[in-house]
Amino acid sequence: MLQKSITEFTELLASPAAVPGGGGASALVGAIGIALGDMVGELTVGKKKYADVEEEIRALMEKAQDLRVRLLACITKDAEAFEPLSRAYGIPKDAPGRDETLEKCLHEAARAPMEIFDLCCEAIDLLEVFGEKGSKLVISDAATGAAIAKGALYGAAVNVKVNTRLMKDREFAAQMNEHIDIRMDIYSEKADQIFDSIYERFAN
Repeated sequence: MLQKSITEFTELLASPAAVPGGGGASALVGAIGIALGDMVGELTVGKKKYADVEEEIRALMEKAQDLRVRLLACITKDAEAFEPLSRAYGIPKDAPGRDETLEKCLHEAARAPMEIFDLCCEAIDLLEVFGEKGSKLVISDAATGAAIAKGALYGAAVNVKVNTRLMKDREFAAQMNEHIDIRMDIYSEKADQIFDSIYERFAN
């Protein structure tokens, strides 16, 4: 999946193919969002004006690069988890073991978007600092990254919940939903604050 061109990937998204879907798209978008933060870092380090924050920015860049790689890996994880679920839906309803198989597949299918969700939260944390301490010439890219990461956050969240709503294990489902709900409020607001604080600097 990762070796496909942008054109090929988006054509697959637009096709009847089961994967990639919303989870994989969210992972890609999240990776793009944090890559923009990393770019802010790249254009900040080495500048005399920002010498006092260079060490901190370099540490942020290392974290951003790791996040980008992990988010891209989630594209494959999401696809690998969804395909067995897609097959499980096709098992006849009266077949022995269907419920157990479907439940297991739902759990696995929810884990990948949950990982994407948590990685997007980490990305938003980093983008906040890139926006505050990065070069003023490119902080618009931190704002763009925050807006993009928020979209990825939302996409990952709904792809967790599409699976938890069907789980028989309601305690496990409730735990996942609570994790999403609490962090969604915190990080969607934080992403908005990052964007708004930068956007307002460009007000005429």
